[in-house]
Amino acid sequence: MFDENRLRVFAAIAREGSVTAAATALHYAQPSVSHHLARLEAEAGVPLVQRAGRGIRLTEAGRLLADRAEEILGRIDSARTELAAHAGLGAGRVRLAAFPSALATLVPTVSAAFGVRHPDIELALTEAEPPEALAALRRGEVDVAFTFHHGDGPPGGRPGHTATSILHEPVYVVSRDGTSWPGPRADLGTYRGQRWIAGCERCRTHLLSACEKRGFTPAIGFETDDYVAAQALVAAGLGVTTLPGLALRAHRHPGVRIDRLPDEHRFVDAVVYGAPPVPAPVEAFLKVLGETVVQPVEWP
Repeated sequence: MFDENRLRVFAAIAREGSVTAAATALHYAQPSVSHHLARLEAEAGVPLVQRAGRGIRLTEAGRLLADRAEEILGRIDSARTELAAHAGLGAGRVRLAAFPSALATLVPTVSAAFGVRHPDIELALTEAEPPEALAALRRGEVDVAFTFHHGDGPPGGRPGHTATSILHEPVYVVSRDGTSWPGPRADLGTYRGQRWIAGCERCRTHLLSACEKRGFTPAIGFETDDYVAAQALVAAGLGVTTLPGLALRAHRHPGVRIDRLPDEHRFVDAVVYGAPPVPAPVEAFLKVLGETVVQPVEWP
């Protein structure tokens, strides 16, 4: 069995990139960190690091163990917090990670309702896009992650996670107000010859797929995941874009026109780690969430 303290030392080495930096971060003596690393390699039975200049590089086995160590340590820390709350040592907490448009729309309403219902439970909020939120969930750094997926993508989460549907939101094509177009505004094919404003390579997958279904590849002129900036670029006549309802509810530029795409939706989920039952504070939060966010929602 792996020693918890050695796992913490190894996780720090993986994060910091050297034994010296890990020792500084942990406030340990460097020989102590080296000793823990040597003992952990002996327990693992394979080399975990290799020298790389003044630092180190994780071996393939080391990368695998580093990922698992973060997850294991996060679960241990969460268990301690939950047991403390169960024993009456604290009222518990819920740590929520949410993507920007949810953080600007859903989260304030749900958080306020949760605070009224459970004033003794601490609620901590952090902004994170779905991949980062799920990684933090797996490491035990958050308890609930708000994620999204489109109709042609997988539901939020991954094996080992439990996703609860919150809502589905419409998707709109956003164009400059007052501009005339040769075809129906609610048809992506109308804009095939235009420059597009799209998210990062990871985030534009659905746009590319939707345009491909209509027989063209969008010419992407600007890249931003900021829905405020995207609308400002559209209003300036620099291109067109698509945005989901939550983004337009959070911010609507007066110089743009929006037209709902009838066959396009984005699905929002609340994801927790592992199978039910979840810790009592998290269960309480999900209950309030389900009572607060009720479909249908007026858009945008």
